[in-house]
Amino acid sequence: MMPPLTRDEITEELKEVPEWTHLAKTITRTYELGGFPKSIAFVDRIAKRAQALNHHPDIDIRFDQVTLVLTTHDAGGLTEADFTLAEQCDEEFDSAR
Repeated sequence: MMPPLTRDEITEELKEVPEWTHLAKTITRTYELGGFPKSIAFVDRIAKRAQALNHHPDIDIRFDQVTLVLTTHDAGGLTEADFTLAEQCDEEFDSAR
């Protein structure tokens, strides 16, 4: 199991994913996809990436918006895995546009 990141480490990691918001022991981002089918396709791609990392986000789908919330429950906070998946989610979003 990965250890949770320190506050300073989280601050540094957030520089790599500036669209994400740090809130308590999570990071979150809402993506606007331009329609329900695009939202579902995006979530499907995220699910495959998350499964490959064995790291699963909380996902909220609202028509053309998808909100992801990441944390490592086993570690009791944020770990490198959260930021790795955040970067991959951003890559998927950039390629979907």
